[in-house]
Amino acid sequence: MPSDQRPAARDDLVAGRMSRQKRRDTAPEMAVRRELHRRGFRYRVNAPLPGMPRRRADLLFTRVHVVVFIDGCFWHACPEHATSPANNAEWWSAKLAANIARDRDTDAGLTAAGWTAIRFWEHEAVTAVVEAIAHHIGETITERNRLTPMGWTRTSGAGRQSG
Repeated sequence: MPSDQRPAARDDLVAGRMSRQKRRDTAPEMAVRRELHRRGFRYRVNAPLPGMPRRRADLLFTRVHVVVFIDGCFWHACPEHATSPANNAEWWSAKLAANIARDRDTDAGLTAAGWTAIRFWEHEAVTAVVEAIAHHIGETITERNRLTPMGWTRTSGAGRQSG
């Protein structure tokens, strides 16, 4: 785990660029959100995670208990595109390892609470990401409807018995 004290930056330009990195509304996230919305999906953005203070979801589908994360290749150590900064290498190594550990802890906490976490890398094709989300949500809805007692309708809202 990185210490609470950040090491001094060796290059002010790099330090400035890193401090301006977006935490939300990144280009990959926005592209996925636009396509999901175009297809009729509705979701919460940058929503707090249930039972996990200080952790937030990129997209939260509350009715089906699905959480979507679009992980940045640098910050979450993508196996395909991860880089290791040369300056303050030890601190960065610990920082990125802590990010990965927090991701795993978040996934485990969500699973224990009955939610499903889906993670994508920022470099993945938008259409592939949206198709995977749509497929997973469709399966979740189908499974929930399959578990509904026969003779009861989900569309009535009050749980009336059909006739």
